[in-house]
Amino acid sequence: MEPDAVVSVGNVRALDSSTTLYAVIGDPIKHSKSPLMHNVALQSLDVNGIYTAFHVPPDELEQAIKGIRALGIGGVNVTIPHKERVMAYLDNIDESAQVIGAVNTIVRRDGKLIGYNTDGLGYVRSLKEEMIPHVSAARILLIGAGGAARGIAYALLKEGCQELIIANRTVERAQALADDLSPYGPIRVVPLLDAPVIDAEQVDIVINTTSVGMHPDVAAIPLNPDWLQPHMIVSDIVYNPLETALVQAAQRTGCRTHSGLGMFVYQGAIAFEMWTGKQAPAELMRQEVLRTL
Repeated sequence: MEPDAVVSVGNVRALDSSTTLYAVIGDPIKHSKSPLMHNVALQSLDVNGIYTAFHVPPDELEQAIKGIRALGIGGVNVTIPHKERVMAYLDNIDESAQVIGAVNTIVRRDGKLIGYNTDGLGYVRSLKEEMIPHVSAARILLIGAGGAARGIAYALLKEGCQELIIANRTVERAQALADDLSPYGPIRVVPLLDAPVIDAEQVDIVINTTSVGMHPDVAAIPLNPDWLQPHMIVSDIVYNPLETALVQAAQRTGCRTHSGLGMFVYQGAIAFEMWTGKQAPAELMRQEVLRTL
């Protein structure tokens, strides 16, 4: 084969010695749909790049980051269980990732590896694109106080929401999160119990950030659906199934509903834009993921 010969791999664009490699690392990783949506985006914009998935066990994470440096990989998504530990091996950490305490996107810039967190940004972009153009007047109830809640809460506060209320069964954990994020905007904590201990009329948007309702336990629901009111937007970050028990209950109540697929697509779209400098074809990426669900 000649040195500059081009190889065509399935439906992926032609590859050559100038092709940039992008990837996602995690453990496990076979389930990841990131390669599907990123490769269709790269192809549609005629970017000379290809995206793949690497299985990286926890004890090989440091070596994997060294490999990313040595091989000149253009950008990397990071998923469970590496989002926190990977921070120790990067050159710089963006404020979003510092506050959230986790990195899900690595960008190579001027020879350095910089860590970002696009999860919360992706969620807010999805919410604004699909549901409500501005969240600055919204009173938002966030269910859960884990890692996903931290990223989404930070992004919503930075967006200037009127008030953020965290409802969690373990109030102490929610209060710790609220204390960490209080410099960024108005935030308070309420017990979740069977339903949030708050007047439903005071809430415009309800967001479930927990895994309750995810496949295979699809009948589970994080709160008593009788608490929901028709004026609410009800959002669930779970996207398998696309319509969780919470979303279905909200639809029966007359609420507008928002699935977690948008968060997955837009967190990837933001990473794509960081790597390539091009606007991501978010709708095309969404349709590619939907095709496989």
